Amino acid sequence: MSERIVLRTGEALVEGAEDYMAAEPEVVIGELDGPVGQAIANLIGGQVKGHTKVFAILNSDVQVRPATVMVSKVTVKDAKYTNILMGTVQAAIAHGVLDAVRAGDIPKDKVNDLGIIYSVWLDPSVVKAKDLDHAALFDVHREATAKVIRKALRNEPTIDWLLENQDKVEHYFHQQGLEGNL
Repeated sequence: MSERIVLRTGEALVEGAEDYMAAEPEVVIGELDGPVGQAIANLIGGQVKGHTKVFAILNSDVQVRPATVMVSKVTVKDAKYTNILMGTVQAAIAHGVLDAVRAGDIPKDKVNDLGIIYSVWLDPSVVKAKDLDHAALFDVHREATAKVIRKALRNEPTIDWLLENQDKVEHYFHQQGLEGNL
């Protein structure tokens, strides 16, 4: 059996052809009998209007393993947004989780012991897109899911990389703020 994973975190960014296609998930991954499991139970039991927490599913009645709870970073107010989030994006996240298992980033022998809290970003402007390409949106969120899980479980970026690159990495919005573009 694989080593115990108490709590790991990760963040990723995958951009699509349009700004509203970007996916920027953040995850917390850990054993269900530890703090992550407790947090998942609290999230599912503590529903809040506009921030509904749902499991990642391939389709109704087909939840993926490890159990993955989606939490929206955006307050959901629009039925069209809800349909995209709880349709295309939810399915993409479910597929990305399974991709991470298939790739070996999530040990297959741990899928029933781990839980994932998945903070999902779906740009609110997606509802204004004419002829939204659901396949492209699906692909971006699927790729971002596999990427964020891989980074979390490999502890990436490493502290050595961070220390070496600290002054080379510029935060996009920080630079915009300095230029007066915000």
